[in-house]
Amino acid sequence: MNAETVMGKVREFLGQFISDTDIDPDVNLFESGLVTSLFAMQLLLYVEAEFSIQVTNEDLDVKNFQSLNAVTDFVMNKTTAAA
Repeated sequence: MNAETVMGKVREFLGQFISDTDIDPDVNLFESGLVTSLFAMQLLLYVEAEFSIQVTNEDLDVKNFQSLNAVTDFVMNKTTAAA
């Protein structure tokens, strides 16, 4: 799976909860108000299920989930490490 596919899937997931998914990949999802801390848990669970990865305690860093690029990089790093 490539980074473009990962980002597309994350955008699609966000689209279930926000009206405009045409988000700049570097925009901080939390600071912009698009994502709340409670929603972050839904995002985390989605990432685990969709990409068959396990998010460990060490991975629970807001930097891994703060933007589309951050989530994409996180998923790509975890899937590459698992391969």
